[in-house]
Amino acid sequence: MPKEIEPSLNERQFFAKALAEDIRLDGRGLDQFRALELEFGDEYGVADVRLGNTRILTKITAEVTTPYPERPFEGLFTITTELSPMTSPHFEINRPSVTETLLSRLLEKTLRRSGAIDLESLCLVSGQKCWSIRADVHVLSHDGNLVDAAAISVVAALQHFRKPDTSTEGESVTVYTLAEREPVPLSLLHHPLCITFSLYGEAVLGKEAEESEKVLLDANLLEEQLREGSLTVGMNRHGEVCQIAKLGGVPIDALMILHCVNVAGVKVKEISKFIQTRLELDAKKRNKGGLMELLSAENDRVS
Repeated sequence: MPKEIEPSLNERQFFAKALAEDIRLDGRGLDQFRALELEFGDEYGVADVRLGNTRILTKITAEVTTPYPERPFEGLFTITTELSPMTSPHFEINRPSVTETLLSRLLEKTLRRSGAIDLESLCLVSGQKCWSIRADVHVLSHDGNLVDAAAISVVAALQHFRKPDTSTEGESVTVYTLAEREPVPLSLLHHPLCITFSLYGEAVLGKEAEESEKVLLDANLLEEQLREGSLTVGMNRHGEVCQIAKLGGVPIDALMILHCVNVAGVKVKEISKFIQTRLELDAKKRNKGGLMELLSAENDRVS
């Protein structure tokens, strides 16, 4: 596997000196996210997220399949990630890197294991037929903090997605096309997001620094390459913690973890509100001149 290009000695020293003075190279505050952009595709369930120069596209698909024998009353929900050589030269096709493995596991823990989707609502015929929901996460540009950007992309795509309506008679299931019936949204129990903190200790800052540790939010690629560890908090907008993942060797005390959880709670509410605003804008665009306008016009004539 090709080796990732590492920062030079000059870059390391310049970064460490700036960080010791609470300065980030892109001018952000230590607890500030990069500019977040979210666009939806023409199809339901396609979300394009840009976090700085990091870009991730997620597409949600659904098909009727057979449930697991041990869970006959539940549908299926899977998340697949793809980091191609187009993203970075050191990624290879069909050979998952450490970055891709960690991304896949954190999304799995935060979104699937926390029960974001009501799997029982996906059951059509017990033990025989159910919906299988699949989220394909494509990393188009990698400039750090893939986990947070991917979580935003998947959650937004799930909220945006509409699956075909169905009717069941006995063991027979009829799936209607979009022309026959309006598609229906997924039943989401909550909307968990990830907030990742990068940790820096004496190995980066040096023993001469006034503070022995620093914490950065939403690290770019250079900041990720130089960090000693990371802490990813999975949380929903209600303040419920879904998972906490501590990676790397730098130690972190309980008070710092509590501080990170509190900061994550604020950021998750802000991002959730942003996603909801974008969903409402997309709904207005899709409804322009559509059925709702015709119905309201008909009501005006009747009244």
